[in-house]
Amino acid sequence: MMKKELRKSGFTLIEVVVAIMIVVMLASLATPLYFRYVRKAKVDTAKTQLKLLEQALTDYKLDVGKYPETGDGLQALVENVAQSEKWDGPYLKPSVPKDPWGNDYVYVSPGEHGDFDLTCYGADGQPDGEGENADICNWE
Repeated sequence: MMKKELRKSGFTLIEVVVAIMIVVMLASLATPLYFRYVRKAKVDTAKTQLKLLEQALTDYKLDVGKYPETGDGLQALVENVAQSEKWDGPYLKPSVPKDPWGNDYVYVSPGEHGDFDLTCYGADGQPDGEGENADICNWE
């Protein structure tokens, strides 16, 4: 008489642990690469937004004859805060963007480096810093 072999289908505990270890090792390699690209994308976005803001400020100056005062800020690109008759905006729609980290861009006119200075303070939202916290400016 032959014995019937009972064979259960499925994975052993060792196979499951090995599979989990492989997934964890792959994730530990991929995660830093992913976050490096995210940080770089945010810096690139801030640089692009600075250029767009510069263009909007140039359009404003062409119409009004001067850049907005520091007190009026970038909001002057969206609404006629100075009540100028020459204002032909809005120069930005629908509103002034926040930087990629959710902070306001800093606008000063007249600037120390030109007619106006535009600055993004980076991830920490504070002046100066290094790496992801470094300032991004329109004059650099």
